Amino acid sequence: MDRGVRMLPGVRTPRWVRALPWAFLALLVVVQLLTPASLELGFAFAVVPPLTSLVYGMLGTGAVSGTLGLLLLLPVIRADDVSYQDLMAYGMITLASVVLAALRVRRDAQLVSVRSVAQAAQLAVLPPMPERVGPVRCGALYRAAERGTLVGGDLYDVRSGPYGVRAVVGDVQGHGLRAVGTVASLLGTFREAVLDEPDLAGVARRLDRRLTVDAADRDGSSRRGEGELFATGLLLEFPPDGSAVRVVSCGHPPPLVVGPGGGVCEVAVQPGPPWGLGLADFRPPPASAVELAPGDVLLAHTDGVTEARNAAGVFYPLADRVRPGPPVELVRAVWKDLSEYAGEVGDDVALLALEVPDGAGG
Repeated sequence: MDRGVRMLPGVRTPRWVRALPWAFLALLVVVQLLTPASLELGFAFAVVPPLTSLVYGMLGTGAVSGTLGLLLLLPVIRADDVSYQDLMAYGMITLASVVLAALRVRRDAQLVSVRSVAQAAQLAVLPPMPERVGPVRCGALYRAAERGTLVGGDLYDVRSGPYGVRAVVGDVQGHGLRAVGTVASLLGTFREAVLDEPDLAGVARRLDRRLTVDAADRDGSSRRGEGELFATGLLLEFPPDGSAVRVVSCGHPPPLVVGPGGGVCEVAVQPGPPWGLGLADFRPPPASAVELAPGDVLLAHTDGVTEARNAAGVFYPLADRVRPGPPVELVRAVWKDLSEYAGEVGDDVALLALEVPDGAGG
């Protein structure tokens, strides 16, 4: 599964960045030697220690600053222009820079710790997708709209159970870290329902009840002002007998069938209400049967894909631009094409591609 994990803050600084203070120091020395004696550039050396503290820790900052202090005492660097007051000021700047470097290193370590815990929690909510679940080959891709997060308001999962392999793709109202709790709640309910419910209608009712209860709990808490709590979702079932795939849509965009020859068709599904609207009698729509030929890939997605726009304001035409391929390669190709088409994508994006090598229901 692709999730676009970014480099943790506080990891080892690239070598070229660590070389910058030394390069800047050497440049100042060369400039000082090449300029006329009447032109004093000693004040520029005082900039080096604070800049170094942004790159190095205490020892590195002390080493660069100490080297600079020795250079200022060399006759070739015009020691006559350096007064005791200048040396005292430089020493105080160096001391302050070393302290700042220590504080920065400590802050970076704290950020790494917090970020690592956050990533572990998010990975527990949405663990990496295996490339095969039972007889079903899987490819998944997730991109959260909020920078620095792995999980937002979209979700997917594929699980094997007594009634076959079942998958869910959903889109929770809102995105970012505020939606992660709802995503975790829905995924936990789905994983239980896969084992207990004999049909997709029962799974849909369980998910709706979960969100309805969560919304009622939130209305009675301090989170009341965060708006409505609901989610659209798509449920898919690959029966163990190899019959046609069953699809139930609860307010969610229908999936696409991508043929090995490049043909693409949208699955005709009966629309149903989203989960969590608090309907007195929630009734999921009947399941639609989808036959898959060998090589066909079922591609489910969230509206972050189809609602992305290019510079001219035109929505991304997924059905026209998707190209056939194995599930993992297909979702990566869609994301690459989407990024080139729309540039910055402002919503969470989830893609789930599923394939049964021998087809289903044929």
